[in-house]
Order: sequence, then structure tokens, then C-alpha cells
Amino acid sequence: MAEQPQREQWGSRLGFLMAAIGSAIGLGNIWRFPAVTYEHGGGAFLVPYLLALLTAGIPLLILEYTIGRKYRSSPPGALRQLARPAEAIGWWQVAICFVVATYYAAILAWAIRYTGFSFTQAWGDDPEGFLNNEFLNLNETPGEVSTFVPGVAWPLIAVWVLTLVILGLGIRRGIERANIVFIPLLVAFFLVLVVRALTLDGASLGLDALFSPDWGKLTDGGVWVAAYGQIFFSLSVGFGIMITYASYLHRKSDLTGSAMVAAFANSSFEILAGVAVFATLGFMAMDAGVGVSQVSSSGVGLAFVAFPAIISEMPMGAFFGVLFFVSLVIAGLTSLISIVQVIVAAVQDRTGLRRVPAVLSVGGAVSVVSVLLFANDSGLYFLDVSDRFINQYGIALAGLVLLITVSWGLRLLPALQRNADATSSIGLGVWWRICLGVITPVVLTWMMVDSLIGELDENYEGYSTSFLLWGGWSVAVGALLVGVLLTLLSRRGSRPRSSERGSETERTH
Repeated sequence: MAEQPQREQWGSRLGFLMAAIGSAIGLGNIWRFPAVTYEHGGGAFLVPYLLALLTAGIPLLILEYTIGRKYRSSPPGALRQLARPAEAIGWWQVAICFVVATYYAAILAWAIRYTGFSFTQAWGDDPEGFLNNEFLNLNETPGEVSTFVPGVAWPLIAVWVLTLVILGLGIRRGIERANIVFIPLLVAFFLVLVVRALTLDGASLGLDALFSPDWGKLTDGGVWVAAYGQIFFSLSVGFGIMITYASYLHRKSDLTGSAMVAAFANSSFEILAGVAVFATLGFMAMDAGVGVSQVSSSGVGLAFVAFPAIISEMPMGAFFGVLFFVSLVIAGLTSLISIVQVIVAAVQDRTGLRRVPAVLSVGGAVSVVSVLLFANDSGLYFLDVSDRFINQYGIALAGLVLLITVSWGLRLLPALQRNADATSSIGLGVWWRICLGVITPVVLTWMMVDSLIGELDENYEGYSTSFLLWGGWSVAVGALLVGVLLTLLSRRGSRPRSSERGSETERTH
């Protein structure tokens, strides 16, 4: 690793918390949590969800905060100081962030365009046809590229320019200040959305559908897997973001208290999003004279098909639509910033580049790939399979490997616990080591096996096997291989820094 200039630090604990919360609150909170809750027992789902938060979410946050603050480096550098082979996990996480950043920005570009579409309700009477045919110009054959889509390209370029400007300003002047503005603004917008949704006819129908408990679901193992999966994917753990953000903390920062604040803030926003989404779906169901199950959806279908249809029917639809899509942009932007920061920090730590050159080099590479892959007529297909496979077999698997390495291979949980306890307001007990050493690895392994069985039973979304191989599996496996390759390249001609030699001495005593 190259010699580094003095590392930046957050200006305040509030600034760090806002950035951590901004990273956690993303598109998944708005369009994934409500659907997962509805499909897995409604109000009863909150029981495994809360247990997953306490046994996996918060312990994982504390672990990543501790590693980042203690070793004061991006994932490759921090994990290298744990053990040299562990550096490969860090570069794997950097490669995962590269993949996620390319398609995450594309969704924000769509949301920007739909903010404008909301004023005139440009989607007309057929939101799905408008999305696929007029806006995305979707090719009938998944993976086949025949035309460029300027209507996606220019807002995508705008997203990247804004993201890179914020990152170029640095930790305090850029990321911290942006999140201190964006997060309160996001909460304010969503509170307005909730109030508006609750005043719609049929809102109670939607809330009953969301929160009415089906206690029998608690005996279904798939419900528990879904709860842990939601916590894992919504808290930005597993792909190096929180290690990176924590590396800019003061050495005496409170870790456990910060993790709990960030985790509960994220979960509170998820519930708020659930109320807004299902109260609105209740209106749509009543207006159409059908059940909520017939209008509920998630992901792209919820944001860009179901909600436009609702906006066309509801009073003050344009106002509601603008607020909703602007909220999507803000939530996604704070997450995108954190994802790209992982790559920037890794490049800085490895090369010694100053911030602006590092941001420009990283941003140039990621944005070019992003525009080439997702501003064409197969962009939606690429996004769908990339997101599926990098989440299931990238983020979750990297998190599992990290946990096994730290808890079982290196047996470092007691030492990391002492480090966290030394400056934290809430001490960690044996529960923390049990959660990270036993409960979470077992659940993540179960998730992997369950997901693989599903992949082998039938092709995801009916895509052809060839498309899934090169558009999905190759992305997930490629991220791992790139991580290994970057590890080999980073070691060539490099010598351990003094901090690494010190950590090795610490482990031997």
C-alpha cells in the first residue's frame, strides 16, 4: 500500500450518523420492505424482522464500524491488517460496489425523468407500456442491444456529475454536508407523502393488508430467511461501506450507540415507507374494485408502473408524484455516494492519489460503464439480472466469508469487542460474539442454499440460461475473480506499512 496523507475525519458524530443513515436508507426501503412484509405474514413478519435486526443487523454494523475505525482504511487495507489473505475479501467488496454503482445510478436517472413526467402524467393510460416501449425502448430479446436511449443517457450523466462533485469535495465538505441536508429533506418529504396517503379513500384497506398478522407464517422457514435478508440488504453491510465510513471516525467515537441509532433509524424509515406505499395501494385497490393483492408489487414495477397508475387516478396526483420520485432520487443518491466512496477510498489507499484525481479516475470508469450498459434498449434486463446475482451471490456471500474469516478463522471477535467497548456507551456482551460467530453465519448459509435451490429449480424470471450465465452468474463470479486479481496486483512490489506491522505484532502477543 502507498504512503497516505493524513486521513480525513467526519466533522461531528451527527455528520457520520447522517451519512451512515443515508447509506442505509435507499431504494430497497421504499420498494422492497413493504412487499416483503406483505408477502411474509404482515404484522407477524415484524417479529422475525426485529429479531434479525438485533441478532444480525446491529452486530454486523458494530463489527464493520470497529474494523474501519481500528485500522483506518478502506476494506482492502483494513482487512489486510487483520490478515494478509483477508485483503482479497476487501477487493472483492470493492468490485461488488463497482457493479452496484453502475446500475443503481440508472434507477436514479429513471426517477429524475419520472419526476418530470409526473407534471403531465406522460405515461397516459398504460404506464407499463410507456415504461417499456416509449421510455426504455425495451428490446424484445433480453441481452440483445440494438439502439442507444438518449432519454436515459442524459439524466444518467447528470446523476454521475452530481455524485462526483459531492465526492470530490471530500468527507466533511462533500459527503457530510450533503447528507445533513438530504436526510432531513427526505424524511420531511416522506412525512408529507404519508399524510397525503393516509387521507386517501381506501388507505385503511391497504394498511390492514400490510399489518394484519398471519401468525401461522412464523412456522415457515422462508419467512425467517426473508427477514434476515431484508435486514442484511437494507443496512449496507457486507460490501465495505460501513468499514469505509468508519475509517474516518475519531478514535474515541462511540460505536455501539452509533450502530443502534443508524439501525433503528433505517428500520423506522422502512415502516414509514410501508405505510405510505400500502395506504396508496389501498386507494388504488378501492378505486379499481379489486383486492390489495391484485395491485401490490415491488421494485421497478411498484415505482414505475403501479405508482404512475395511482398518480393518474388520485386527487393532486402531480404533487404526489413529484414528491415520490424526488424522494426516490434523494434516497438513492445518498446510497450511491456511499457505494462509490468505497471504490474511491480503496484507490486512494492503494495509490496515494489525492482525492480529486481519485474521484475523477474512479468516477470516469464507473460512469462510462454505467452509461454503456444501461442507456440502451436492454438496460432493464441487464439491471434486473445484475441486481439479482450480485445481491444474492456477491454481497451476501462476501459478508458470510468475512464473518467466517474474522470469527472462526482468525478468532478476532474478543479483541474487536474490547476495542469497541473501550469507547462505546453500551458494552457488548457474549451475545455479540454468539450472533456473529453462530447465528448470522448459519442464517446466511441457509440463505445461500435456499437461493441456489431456487435458481436450479427454474430460471430467474424465465430468462434464457445463456443470458443468465453471462449477464448474471458471470457478474457475481467476475466480482470475486477481480477481487483476487486486484489483491495479487496490490501485493506486487508492496511492503507492509508500519500500522500493518504493528497489527501483526499485536496479534502475536
